[in-house]
Amino acid sequence: MSSFTRRRALGVAAGAAGVAAGLAVAGSAVAAPDRPATPAADPVPASFDEVYQGRRIQGGPSHGGHHGGHHGGGYSVTIDGEELHVMQNADGTWISVINHYEPVATPRVLARAAVRELQGAPLVPLTVG
Repeated sequence: MSSFTRRRALGVAAGAAGVAAGLAVAGSAVAAPDRPATPAADPVPASFDEVYQGRRIQGGPSHGGHHGGHHGGGYSVTIDGEELHVMQNADGTWISVINHYEPVATPRVLARAAVRELQGAPLVPLTVG
């Protein structure tokens, strides 16, 4: 009769952890087809100016300013005239200080997501210091 040893229990646990990690990696590869696999061919997204849920959102190439050309690749986004700090990831997706863990495809989609997240609250300027 075989006995279940501590060594065998650790081996089973390690194997199970490896399988779980493998499934997580495979699942994320399958679950991310909406994100571009490579950086976008057009490095500067189109400008936009619209009213979304009662808030004026604008975006376009920036030329200067305190964030111009930094993380956003020379692109700025405003909500009701206040700058929304945006950053472009290496894979071409965009994030902001409001939607930092929810990358989206374009700055326009990012601005709309920020408006929804703000739920009517004013955008407070980001102070760098």
